[in-house]
Amino acid sequence: MENNQTPIIMWFRRDLRLSDHPAFAAAAETGRPILPIFILDNVAQTLGAAPKWRLGLGLEVFAQSLKKNGSALVLRSGDALTVLQDLIEETGAKSVYWSRAYDPDSINRDKRIKSALTQQGVEAKSFAGHLLFEPWTVETKSGEPYRVFTPMWRSVQGRDIASPDAAPKISAPTEWPKSEDLKKWQLGAAMNRGAAVVAPYVRPGEDAGFEALHGFLDRISDYGDNRDRLDRDGTSNLSEYLSLGEIGPRSVWHIVQRAAMNGVQRTDAFLRQLIWREFAYHLMYHTPQLVSENWKPEWEAFPWNTDTSHPEVVAWMQARTGIPAVDAGLREMYVTGRMHNRARMIVASYLTKHLMTHWKIGMDWFADCLIDWDPASNAMGWQWVAGSGPDASPFFRIFNPVTQQEKFDPKGAYIHRWIAEGEAEPSETALAYFEAVPRSWELDPTASYPKPVVELAAGRARALEAYEGRKTG
Repeated sequence: MENNQTPIIMWFRRDLRLSDHPAFAAAAETGRPILPIFILDNVAQTLGAAPKWRLGLGLEVFAQSLKKNGSALVLRSGDALTVLQDLIEETGAKSVYWSRAYDPDSINRDKRIKSALTQQGVEAKSFAGHLLFEPWTVETKSGEPYRVFTPMWRSVQGRDIASPDAAPKISAPTEWPKSEDLKKWQLGAAMNRGAAVVAPYVRPGEDAGFEALHGFLDRISDYGDNRDRLDRDGTSNLSEYLSLGEIGPRSVWHIVQRAAMNGVQRTDAFLRQLIWREFAYHLMYHTPQLVSENWKPEWEAFPWNTDTSHPEVVAWMQARTGIPAVDAGLREMYVTGRMHNRARMIVASYLTKHLMTHWKIGMDWFADCLIDWDPASNAMGWQWVAGSGPDASPFFRIFNPVTQQEKFDPKGAYIHRWIAEGEAEPSETALAYFEAVPRSWELDPTASYPKPVVELAAGRARALEAYEGRKTG
C-alpha cells in the first residue's frame, strides 16, 4: 500500500473541470495529495489557432478554480512521457491518473505512456473520459460497432448513466514542483487581431458552462423546432464547454433528465443530439480513418479539388463566395469563434458539392477557426455532408443555400447580422468581420457584395455529373 503522503499526478487534458470527473474523484478518494498538471505536448501543440487560444482561456480559469479549492495547476511543456517521468522523479509520485481521450493521436500517446510507466513500476490508470458510454460498450446484437445512428440511439435510450460526482475535496502536496508561465506559452499568438474580436463572445470555465446549461433549460422545449433556425437562439451553446471538458456529458444528461421529471417538455430532441456526439466518437474510435481518410473507401477516386489556393476555395475561406447564407455562416465563425450548426451544413455542402472541393480542406479550416473544435464531430460532420461518411443520404443530397435561407432565415435577420456589403446601416456584428480577418485580405465593408464564384445551378450540375461519372467510371 502506498504511503498516504505519496502524491498522485492528476494529468488533465480536455477535461478542465472539477465535478463529473471520474479520474479526479478516484484520486481524491485515496486521501493522498493530488498534483494537478497540464502538459503542452505535441498533441496540444497541433491545435489550430482558435482552439489553442480557447484552450489558454480555459486553462487560466481552471487554474483559478483549483486555487480556490486549495490546489494549483502545474504547467509543463514537452514530450508528455518525459514530462511525467521528470515529475515522478521530482515529487516521488507513484501514480498517474488521467481521463481517456478517443482520437487516434491521443490513444497512441496514452498507450505508449501507460506501457512505459507500468514498466517503471508506476501506477498508470485511465478513467472514463468525456463520453456517456465508452465506445467498446455499445454494440449491435452481432457484437459490431454501430455504423448507423438511429439504431444506436434506440439501443442506448434505456441505459443507466452514472450520476456525476461532485467536485472532490483536494489534498494538496506539501511542496509544489515548478510550473511554467501560461502567458509565455502564447497560446493565442496565431489568432492575431482576431482574438480581440472573438473575446467578447467567450466565457470560459466550468461555472460558465453550467450557467449556459441552466439558461438553455428555459428554451429546451422549443429546441426541436428552433435548433435549425438561423435567426433564433435555439441551440444549447454548450459545444465549447463539452469540447474542452469544462462541463461533463453526464452532468448535462442528468440535469436535462431532472428537468424533464419536473415537467419540462420535449427534452428528447436535445438528448438525441448528445447521442449524435457519442456516435461521432464511437465512429472515430472504431474507424480512426474517419479523421484523415474517406470513411467510405470508394470515394478515394472522387475528383475533388485539393488545391487550397484555387480562387474558388480562397473566396470560400474569405467568406466572399457571393452566396449570402454561405458567407454569413463563415463570418459568424470569424467574429464569434462558433458557427450555427445549420450554417455549418450549408457552408460545408457548398464547398464540397458546388465547389467540388475536398472535405479535408474544410475540416482543416474549421479546425483552425472554431473555438469549439471537436475532432470527432468536425470530421464526421464534414464527411456526412460530403457524402463520403456514415450517412444514409448519398452525395446527390445537395443543399441549396437560397432555399435553406428562405426556410431557416425567412426575414433575412441572420444575413443582416453578418453581411455588411450593400447594407445602408450595417450591423456591428457584420462590421466586426472586417476587424477579425487578416489585413492582407484587404477587405472593405463599403465595397460591393461579390457575385457568386459559382452559380448554384451550374455548381449542382457539375457535382452531379462528377458523381455519375464516379459510378460509371
